[in-house]
Amino acid sequence: MSLIAAALPASAHAAVLRLGTAQPFDFAALKGRARALAAAPHVARPAALPAPVAALDWDAYQAIRYRRDHALWGDEATRYIAQFFHLGLYFKSPVRMHALADGQAREIAYDPAMFDYGASGLDGGALPGDLGFAGFRLHRRSDPQRDFAAFLGASYFRAVGASGQYGLSARGLAVDTGLPRPEEFPDFTDFWLERPDPASDTVIVYALLDSPSVAGAYRFAITPGEPLVMDVDCALYPRAPIERLGIAPGTSMYQVGENDCRMGWDWRPEIHDSDGLALHTGQGEWIWRPLGNPRQLRFNAFADDDPRGFGLLQRDRNFDHYQDDGVFYERRPSLWVEPKQGWGRGEVQLIEIPTVDETFDNIVAFWHPAQPIEPGQELLFGYRLYWGEAMPATPPLATCVATRTGLGGRIGFKRTEWSQRFAVDFAGGDLAALAARNAEVEPVLETSAGRLETVSARPLHAVEGYRVMFDAVPPGPGTGQIDTRLFLRDPATGRALSETWLYQWNPPPPDERTLY
Repeated sequence: MSLIAAALPASAHAAVLRLGTAQPFDFAALKGRARALAAAPHVARPAALPAPVAALDWDAYQAIRYRRDHALWGDEATRYIAQFFHLGLYFKSPVRMHALADGQAREIAYDPAMFDYGASGLDGGALPGDLGFAGFRLHRRSDPQRDFAAFLGASYFRAVGASGQYGLSARGLAVDTGLPRPEEFPDFTDFWLERPDPASDTVIVYALLDSPSVAGAYRFAITPGEPLVMDVDCALYPRAPIERLGIAPGTSMYQVGENDCRMGWDWRPEIHDSDGLALHTGQGEWIWRPLGNPRQLRFNAFADDDPRGFGLLQRDRNFDHYQDDGVFYERRPSLWVEPKQGWGRGEVQLIEIPTVDETFDNIVAFWHPAQPIEPGQELLFGYRLYWGEAMPATPPLATCVATRTGLGGRIGFKRTEWSQRFAVDFAGGDLAALAARNAEVEPVLETSAGRLETVSARPLHAVEGYRVMFDAVPPGPGTGQIDTRLFLRDPATGRALSETWLYQWNPPPPDERTLY
């Protein structure tokens, strides 16, 4: 498309952006474009960068800064501005950016003058004038240094709540994650950033998604706050059958924590962006599944009908538990997914992948619809994403606030067999009042294999709740997965007092079952 010089209203602080010819645009047209794209063979995006850009390492890439005087909406009376990411490092395919206002879209041209190349070693004047962008980020006008949402790489995006601390990521779509073949990573190839109403707290972004198996159209209504809310609508058009389609995927990291110390060689006690998967089922049950760093890939599916919500949460907000004064894991946002309409039958699927490094995401959770995914379909999904510490839906019952594991056995007695000790703490709901009078509560506990010993539930006044402790003895020398289920019940009335705690674990091999 030929580009012409265009600018937002004149200002002393804003540079001129080169914009393309105006084209009509709305979400219906974007859906039509995605449908037409899916009807044609997939065309791979170019990924060849100029040699100096391709050679950038992490530090050099991070040295590139966007010039604030080139921000989109920088000279308008909007509450927000947008800035763009440069290509390089892991981001090799250009993404087209469009400015949208009054139903008219204009493509934004790349210009080396948009960037301060600083210590990166790049000479902007020597770069191609059509290099393109890698992604974008959104800022409050009052805080142009810190962004509150960013879209960068494949269909990945992130956002923050009041803490301003990034953590886990979301994706537009997951395709064949965790299967015994390479995963497919759909790309957002085009974005349309709608000029915000000066009186509005919300930014509207549209995106076109493409991959070998599927094309799609997305609309994001992004409202900063605590939590930050993204109202998402998407239309998907499969090109080919898809075995494992993941809707509203969240991607996080769990290396080591109080319940899984397998990779606990670091000086910090815990290293994770999220510590559990929470589910609110269509039947109203609340479930908490602590995350882990398994020895081999671990897959779990939680069948449901019209789920009310699910998400990867960071419940532990205590700095002492992490001791990281650089990346502040206790400030990492949680991410809650809330369907806007019935999603029917399907599964919340959780994939945990072994990792030895906190820089690699190894946790993925998403909704997988039960219906077969075939070419020619139109799949419509609407949901809200909540980012932050304050989630919109919380269990009315007590919640699990800590899960700890270690070697089982009775203190002061010689161990004759190996067992795993579990200490699971619950707080909230009615537990504070019950603990204050040392009332009895009943732990309802089940295991899929082996046996359970020394089961107890007693008040834990430090958390105004209760601690359940038990030893799990594996059935033999095998290392197969064992599933455990627990909740607290009022023994007098049979009423549930807590959410349901689910745990999956694998006993170590016999040569690692040291009895000490």
